[in-house]
Amino acid sequence: MSRRRLHPSRSTGPKGSAELLLAEDVGSLGKQGDIVRVKAGYARNYLIPQGLATVATDENKRMVERHRERQAQLQKERVKSIRSLADQLREYSVTLEANANADGHLYGSITAPEISKSLKAANYDVAPDQVRLEGPLKEIGMYTVKIHLHADVETEVKVWVVPKSSE
Repeated sequence: MSRRRLHPSRSTGPKGSAELLLAEDVGSLGKQGDIVRVKAGYARNYLIPQGLATVATDENKRMVERHRERQAQLQKERVKSIRSLADQLREYSVTLEANANADGHLYGSITAPEISKSLKAANYDVAPDQVRLEGPLKEIGMYTVKIHLHADVETEVKVWVVPKSSE
């Protein structure tokens, strides 16, 4: 990354401020890609030498805008594939065997990692933290379990807990 000196006539604005494009997130200033106005000394002595920002030229602004458009398109495609996975999961049911007594109470319990492992065995990539249980499953029966795939995408999967067959 080239270090350009702030030229007073090009990059400074009113009262010695500089318009910069943030290359990294800066706590009190903004996020990566934001265009901010800071004092010229802060820009010249800290932000630019540390590689946290660069001068906000028209070319840099266009590059950031193109990058944002590509990221938005990739995010849209990702959400579309996640919605497809959610539709497939809604139609799928998981069957888990567990040791139980005659009344149907499990000796152990079924938790999110077991459900996730069963889904992964069926080629559904669902992590244990995406399985939302209100508590461990402790009885034989059918349960509807929420699966949180994305901030905007949530689905349900049916989980059948059956007793282990004694052979």
